[in-house]
This record gives sequence, structure tokens and C-alpha cells, in this order.
Amino acid sequence: MTTAEHVGDPASGHQLKRVLLKLSGEVFGGGSIGIDPDVVNGIAKQIAEAVAEGVEVAIVVGGGNFFRGAELSQRGMERSRADYIGMLGTVMNSLALQDFIEKQGVETRVQSAITMGQVAEPYIPRRAMRHLEKGRVVIFGAGAGMPYFSTDTVSAQRALEIKADAVLMSKSGVDGVYSADPRTDPDAIKYDELTFEDALRLGLKVVDAAAFALCMENKLPMIVFGMEGEGNVARVLRGEKIGTLVHAV
Repeated sequence: MTTAEHVGDPASGHQLKRVLLKLSGEVFGGGSIGIDPDVVNGIAKQIAEAVAEGVEVAIVVGGGNFFRGAELSQRGMERSRADYIGMLGTVMNSLALQDFIEKQGVETRVQSAITMGQVAEPYIPRRAMRHLEKGRVVIFGAGAGMPYFSTDTVSAQRALEIKADAVLMSKSGVDGVYSADPRTDPDAIKYDELTFEDALRLGLKVVDAAAFALCMENKLPMIVFGMEGEGNVARVLRGEKIGTLVHAV
């Protein structure tokens, strides 16, 4: 299957119509705990640029700048409770991002998988799709609303439910899929393109195996790219060729 059959040939610069963008929570904190307003504002500007060009953008935000459930559980906290704390962190990031995107003049809705009616709509896929059709950005908070699910996996699931053309996975500290962790292995090789089957067979861990498997089974293309770099979010939303394209056979 060619790249063109997956995502309208991002290599040629053809724009994607509807995408699910996964944003790394660590980036929101600028390398520390909490939210760095300058960083979030910069991301919001890039998203607004893409929306102005006609891209329908839905977003899943991680919560690593506040809490990571898996790490809290390793320190002795009960896993499901730790995961719920992590989900609340993603809602805080979602609300911050909503504020900065709306300051760019783009209507935005937050939908939460955990009911919190005063700050967010409940997660309803068809309502989310309607918002996207109207040019609004939709941010999905609180993960899957259930413990033991990573935001990578939730991103793939949400992308499938809203019928996105591709899921765009941003990563902090790495600019695509490598044969090993380039931060610890100087011989790691970057892939420009590979199949989900190869990613799973090689045990590549830049994205959760469950997310790879969901996309593989449903033939949903994924682009893994680095958040670092001038304008990378806007570039990937426009369909420019950056990062690594992962696709079905």
C-alpha cells in the first residue's frame, strides 16, 4: 500500500482533512512540573494556523507534567487510583490548551471521559464529530476514563471513533521511530516509514503496542514526530513529511 493511500500522500504536502493529534504532557511543563504558559501558547498558535487552513483537529493531551499513573504505582500507590490522578492531570492540560486556543480566535470544546459537567462536556463521539465539522477544535481529557489505558492507546481509539484520517503522535525528546532509544544508543537508526507489523515484531516502544495494534487492525495510519523543532505541530497538521509514517501492510 502506498503512502498516498494512507494519508493523502503527506510526502507531497497534501493536507489531511481530519486528524487526531496526541500532545505529550511533558512538553506543557517546559521540562518541569506544572504548565508553562509560553509553551502552551506557542502550541495553540500552531493549531490555530492549521484550523485556519481547513484541517479538523481533535486532540488528546498527556498528563506527564503533573502525574504519571504507572510511575506513582511503582512508588507504592494503588495502580487504578494512580491512573485516575493522572487522568485529572490531562484535564488540567486540556483546559489550559482550550484557553490558549480560544485566545487565537478558534472555538474549542473539551470533552472528558470522567463526568465533570462544570468544566467539560461528556465524551460523545458524534457530538465531537459535529464540533469538528463546524471548525471547532475538540480536546479529549481524562484518557479513557478507566485505569490501565495509556494516552497513546486512547489516542488511537478516539481517532477511530471520530473517523480521523490519521493519528499524529507527538513525542518529547525524540523526532520519530528509531530502532532503539536514540537518547541512550548512538547507533539507533531512524525509520522514515515502516509497517505496524514491523514495529510490533521489533518491539519498538516509542508508542504503546496496544496503540500500534489498534491502528494496524483498522488500517489507520500514524505519524510519530518530535514536539521539539520550530513549527513542528503546524507542519505535521498540514501534512508535511516529518517524523515517521507507520502504516498497515
